[in-house]
Amino acid sequence: MTTEIVTVRPGLATATLQRLPNFVGISEATAGATGISMNLVVIPPAGQAEPHLHLGFETAIYLLKGRVETRYGEKLSQSVVNREGDFIFIPAGVPHQPRNLSDREPALAIVARNNANEQETVQLYQPQALGAIDPGRSEA
Repeated sequence: MTTEIVTVRPGLATATLQRLPNFVGISEATAGATGISMNLVVIPPAGQAEPHLHLGFETAIYLLKGRVETRYGEKLSQSVVNREGDFIFIPAGVPHQPRNLSDREPALAIVARNNANEQETVQLYQPQALGAIDPGRSEA
């Protein structure tokens, strides 16, 4: 455990399973954190994340810029629209998929999780794998 204050100035975006540019701020790797991570996430104009969930860890988001629709829940059947200045809480294990509603400006968000290695708990979410019926397939 460190007793020093650590400053992190992220340079380049890192790749994530969610397929959104992510600037890692605080994590175990960057700051020696043991129970928290905090990053800047960019959703490009008209962009969206891959549907995903975080196993066992909560997510807190502060939307700095833009309007974002987040589809969430079983089969991503629910939706909420947030705008800059909103604080957003996503419980552990809830499937979700944020989408930037602007086709001209990126959306920017500060994302924090109670996990210092947050990418290790990301799982992609495929509603079809959970019993969704494929419209092109007949049931026997």
